[in-house]
Amino acid sequence: MFFYQRKISLPPLQPLIQCFVRYATYSEVSYKKKRPLGFSYQACHENLLSTADHRVAFTFFLDCKVEKNHFLRGKAIEIQEGTEAGSFIKLLEHVKALDLHPETIVYLLEDDYIHRPGWVDALFEGLSLGTDYVTLYDHSDKYTAYPKLTSKIFATASCHWRTTPSTTNTYAMRFRTLARDFFIHKRFSLARKVSADHNKFCFLNKKGRILISAIPGFSTHLDPEFLSPCIDWALYIKEGLCEHSH
Repeated sequence: MFFYQRKISLPPLQPLIQCFVRYATYSEVSYKKKRPLGFSYQACHENLLSTADHRVAFTFFLDCKVEKNHFLRGKAIEIQEGTEAGSFIKLLEHVKALDLHPETIVYLLEDDYIHRPGWVDALFEGLSLGTDYVTLYDHSDKYTAYPKLTSKIFATASCHWRTTPSTTNTYAMRFRTLARDFFIHKRFSLARKVSADHNKFCFLNKKGRILISAIPGFSTHLDPEFLSPCIDWALYIKEGLCEHSH
């Protein structure tokens, strides 16, 4: 008696999002910034966790150069840098050394952003378009400071996307892209207190790299002057506060 065993081709597992978030006990860059009513770093943290799902793995970095209490003390990789650029270089080097699967999505995130539910799906969709870099932050300066800016528009299930010349130091890419462009990312943070993120992405653009941003945004930097437009972010800040209060 013979048995025929049929080979079953299983679809590849969806690559995980590895999210790396930078925090600091004190930030010279941020401490004078205006913030929306109800802002707190812990509320941003709670919002991030509550809007993610099982496809996201988190690693937290905490810059403890200034000795102060922080809600992530003892729960994060603690570093002693004292500058935004220094902590970003430490993060880059850590991620590069992990030698992740080339298709793994790497999301580098700063600690003063909030997200809308659905951002995980949106991030997968944005990087399915064949672009190099994705930001979920629809930076409002692209509607005011760039009168001659033109963009190519894409559409996925969750939102539209536009090509954009630059973004902040919060963005995502596949690990193979980070490995390829590693020294470019590092170069624009070396010998600085604050990374030259705008210049970095303009340089990458000249190298043919494509950066897209979600429209409307699935996240926003909590700077009242530059919130992602068309979304009532106060609702999400309040939800983060409620999570924090529990």
